[in-house]
Amino acid sequence: MTEKGQGRCHCGAVEFEIMLENGLENLRRCNCSLCSRKGAIMASVPVAGIHITRGEVNLSLYQWNTGVAKHYFCKTCGIYTHHQRRSNPEEYGFNVACLDGVDLESLGDIPVGNGAAMSLVSSRES
Repeated sequence: MTEKGQGRCHCGAVEFEIMLENGLENLRRCNCSLCSRKGAIMASVPVAGIHITRGEVNLSLYQWNTGVAKHYFCKTCGIYTHHQRRSNPEEYGFNVACLDGVDLESLGDIPVGNGAAMSLVSSRES
């Protein structure tokens, strides 16, 4: 059953809608130099499963390393909202903490993926 999730950055300048075919699934963190610093819990949806409903012009794009992944942040408050994945460019990863009504403490232990192994840049250099 498909669920619809509503999310926003901290200041509310960016709002988005997520289509979750099976609810929140494949929750993860990543150990690459960028993700380990932002500390977000992420899940994924197909590219067509996310829709920016407000503030698309307020999103800032950050790319590094191979330039394949596209990381989006609110220009005003700096919150990471979503990214087009390097490991699967047909999906967007999104910041679960941005979703309305999600209690992060109730999610339990979140596995950490080895994104650092995919990096062309060592964590000391980035």
